Amino acid sequence: MPDGAPAAGRPLPLVLTGLVGGLLSGLFGVGGGVLMVPLLTLWARLGQRRAVATSLAALVLSSAAGCLSYLARGAVDVPAAAALIVGSVVGAVIGSALLRRLPVPVLRWAFLALLVAVAVRLLLAVPVGRPAPLTPLLLVVLVAVGLAVGIASGLFGVGGGVLIVPALGLLFGLPELVAKGTSLLVIVPAGFTGTLRNRRAGLVDLRAAALVGAPAAVASIGGSALAFLLPASLSRVLFAILLLAVSAQLAVRAVRASRRR
Repeated sequence: MPDGAPAAGRPLPLVLTGLVGGLLSGLFGVGGGVLMVPLLTLWARLGQRRAVATSLAALVLSSAAGCLSYLARGAVDVPAAAALIVGSVVGAVIGSALLRRLPVPVLRWAFLALLVAVAVRLLLAVPVGRPAPLTPLLLVVLVAVGLAVGIASGLFGVGGGVLIVPALGLLFGLPELVAKGTSLLVIVPAGFTGTLRNRRAGLVDLRAAALVGAPAAVASIGGSALAFLLPASLSRVLFAILLLAVSAQLAVRAVRASRRR
């Protein structure tokens, strides 16, 4: 399916994608786009640009629902989130602009590289120290991290939690559950900003995004509850294995597509 074609004619793949992505969003605090994008290309047959734009729009709903669950449990650091949001909103504008300009093969292979990098990061234990005070220097660092997160959000249709969660552990000393909840709060404005720009560029099918986003929001609440039950080490390993399997499948499709040209 070309990037500009409508996607809502395939409601079942869209709904299933939302359920899977939303569950992972709440469970891992990563938005869910790292799996939504490949699932939208594999199941719903969307082009890469439209899959990215649809995923990003759906992430706004799923991340908001998951964030509320973490907020109810007191697992969100609002000051850290505010600093990250400043950078992520600017980064989302940059990323969505790059999305419209980069060739599709570049987007495809860059996204594959991101998936593998995420899997490797998940397999490596992230040391967490004591929570650090929010100094001016740390604020600048968090804004810079937010900028990188926003670019990844707009360019790849991911929430950026794969960057936020380890950064909050390493730089700010937040426990993993608090880092996940804070990550979901940051994803909402960054995703909304990128979606507005993608909508103006004609990349977002709002009906398709709703078919993904509504079930994702419901599943995100369940994923958030599950995050408080599963051991953190087990959840990281399982997610990393899943990402590597998806990466392998997408790599095969990318090679076949390049041979057809």
